[in-house]
Amino acid sequence: MNKIRNADAILSQGDLSSRQVVLEIADRTLERLDSYRRIRSIMRMEGSVLQVGTRSWDLSLKRNVYLIGAGKACNHMAMAVDHVLGDFLTQGIAIVKILEETDRFNRTEVFVGGHPLPNEEGHRASRKIIELVDQAGPDDLFIAVISGGSSALMSCPIAGISLQDEIDTTDVLLKSGAGIYEINAVRRHISALNGGMLAKRIRDIGAELIGFGISDAVGSPATGDIAVPYPAYKSTPIGPDMTTLDDARATIVNRNVADRLPASVVDYLMNAGPEAETPKAFPDNTYFLLNTLPDSCIYAKEICEEMGLPAMIVSSFLEGESRDAGTFFASIAREIQTYGNPLKPPCVLLSSGEVTTLIDDNSVIRGHGGPGQEMAVSFAITAARTKGACLLSIDSEGTDGTANVAGGITDSTSFKAAADKGISLYQALREHGCFEALDSIRSTVFTGNTGTNLCDLNILYIPEPKAGE
Repeated sequence: MNKIRNADAILSQGDLSSRQVVLEIADRTLERLDSYRRIRSIMRMEGSVLQVGTRSWDLSLKRNVYLIGAGKACNHMAMAVDHVLGDFLTQGIAIVKILEETDRFNRTEVFVGGHPLPNEEGHRASRKIIELVDQAGPDDLFIAVISGGSSALMSCPIAGISLQDEIDTTDVLLKSGAGIYEINAVRRHISALNGGMLAKRIRDIGAELIGFGISDAVGSPATGDIAVPYPAYKSTPIGPDMTTLDDARATIVNRNVADRLPASVVDYLMNAGPEAETPKAFPDNTYFLLNTLPDSCIYAKEICEEMGLPAMIVSSFLEGESRDAGTFFASIAREIQTYGNPLKPPCVLLSSGEVTTLIDDNSVIRGHGGPGQEMAVSFAITAARTKGACLLSIDSEGTDGTANVAGGITDSTSFKAAADKGISLYQALREHGCFEALDSIRSTVFTGNTGTNLCDLNILYIPEPKAGE
């Protein structure tokens, strides 16, 4: 397999036939989503002319060509642009979550930022991006590659709010149960770059901007022809921001976090005037949208059908508590195997979205994990009664929560396998130590950087029950 690096370990125990099916679907889906391949399919140089899809730019007319980027898929996106431009690239700055040994750049400086919590290196890189933009002029071209995670990786709080304030704000919001739109509403309005502020800075100096984006927003429509510029692009920090100051204030009130957030953040957001609002339109920029969140399920369904497996997309809007989602999908698996509703087995159910994990008290944490791993563990508890049922739940970019794995895979044998090792999956959920529990039964999924970032991908396989079972 090209994307799932520990497939051999995963297939060393458990229901091997079910795991093999799920892993093949996941691996082939991630391969199709890889942004390096997506960009190279529409971008090329013809002499001094840069051709991107249906548009072209003569780079001999530009004084400088700059590459800037951030995100969990930024490695592959930035490499694609860097490799295509070659000597036409003046300078590049990319902020990634994990730097791989196989990453190769020609003229791009790479920084390892922090995610989900910002860090000092990401902040330093963001300051360098600001310096690069501020010394540029109208004859320069900026090419930006942005994927999910840029809000944390491209960390540059406004004056009066420190980096530590931004880190603490992110930590509180992630544990509050808030959805990503709510979290971004706060983070974007305290940033000097996110929420479209980077694009505004480029516009203010008169330079041209070409943007490549991956949208991980729940509710985004599926992509069409990626070679055609996308007029409705909405992705921070290079596109217009749809969140508002009022959204940020509502998040603080609705999630009851005013007393836990840094005072500097609360005071600023509650008292900021209209001039602090983020920009809402950039009609002169050219954007190419490579993938959106529904694409992962669409591609996975096509792959299932190529494999001769009936498949249904349950939802590309999946949100809520991760452990509840795991229990729900285990219940559906039992319904399918017992009564053939809504599909007859063997079949596959697919979903995407962004489930979350509520942590009211940090003192209960005894391990590592993330929403995908908690979903897989919760599934294992209930799925023990559905022979052969197998669920893979990963964050499609390759890291889930606080663990350096993409997520987890469990089947109807996983609960017993853990118990045989003296591990309580119930306790793992209570103490948010699902990584340790899954790792002990070789059920974590390791991919490294995948080249995409479309939030969660959940693949559930339900085999036909064998006679007598």
